[in-house]
Amino acid sequence: MTLGELRHPIVLAPLAGGPSTPALAAAVCEAGGLGFLGAGYLTADRMRDDIRALRELTAAPFGVNLFVPGSADVDEEAVRAYVERLRVRYGTDVGEPRFDDDDWDAKLRALAEEKVAVVSFTFGCPAPEVISALQGVGSEVWVTVTDVEEAQQAQVAGADALVLQGIEAGGHRASFVDRGGEGLGILALLRLVVRESPLPLVAAGGIADGAGVAAVLAAGADAAQLGTAFLRAPEAGTNPAHKAALATATPTALTRAFTGRLARGLVNRFLLEHSAAAPSAYPHIHYVTAPIRAVARKREEADGFNLWAGQAHALAEERPAAEIMEKLAAEGGRPRG
Repeated sequence: MTLGELRHPIVLAPLAGGPSTPALAAAVCEAGGLGFLGAGYLTADRMRDDIRALRELTAAPFGVNLFVPGSADVDEEAVRAYVERLRVRYGTDVGEPRFDDDDWDAKLRALAEEKVAVVSFTFGCPAPEVISALQGVGSEVWVTVTDVEEAQQAQVAGADALVLQGIEAGGHRASFVDRGGEGLGILALLRLVVRESPLPLVAAGGIADGAGVAAVLAAGADAAQLGTAFLRAPEAGTNPAHKAALATATPTALTRAFTGRLARGLVNRFLLEHSAAAPSAYPHIHYVTAPIRAVARKREEADGFNLWAGQAHALAEERPAAEIMEKLAAEGGRPRG
């Protein structure tokens, strides 16, 4: 599977953590784009179930995204202080900090058996032997990068394509190391990487309509990856409170408050109260806040959980994914063939 084989150069962002569903990925595939499943936070068995469910819905190629495990080493004192801060505010709903590798080895084994068209990676570049093993079973390997240095590392490791994530993107920053700083917008990042890399490039970040798709294609991308644009689709597993918030003019901000890793979401009470105190400690803080967020989601309280969204979220529309795809393609998706 290559990007050139898509009817429309549009890729669904993985949307791990709830919004990702086989139904959403299938709808994008059937409409001529490349659907993705977000396997982050899932067990290998659940990932396999989603892959098989998606195959029941479409014969088109699709992708699966994994989180590359980080380091267990964190500032333990800062983590303890943050946990105590949350316990004062939320009591027994606070979880315990811990590290895990997101079922990494089991997921790689499952993907080698399932032989999906594309496997993409976020939070780092997998080892060359991991990349070559997946390529050996027929999968393309894409690596998500946020600067030129990361792009170079991924190219050297053997990646087939690069997903370039601009600072405008919703959800977690894909950077190999969780760091602050200004970050590159997608057009600047795209133009810098085009000069350095011959690999196919997928542009992501703040793209939510056909004009945005056309802009990154004109700037050198082979395809555009959109996530927030699909969060209000009925096929997405987005919480109703999250969907409603996306339709407002609420601004976005970068925060570590929810997971201990920098991510962009709609500004809400939790983000405002805890961002300044949150340490860089992923997935430790993810597990600390998970019970708090689960309660808020159940109650549909938008101030109590992460509302991941890109800077252009106001452009997202509440309509079926196939209609979103049709509109994107008509406005600027440049159909092929």
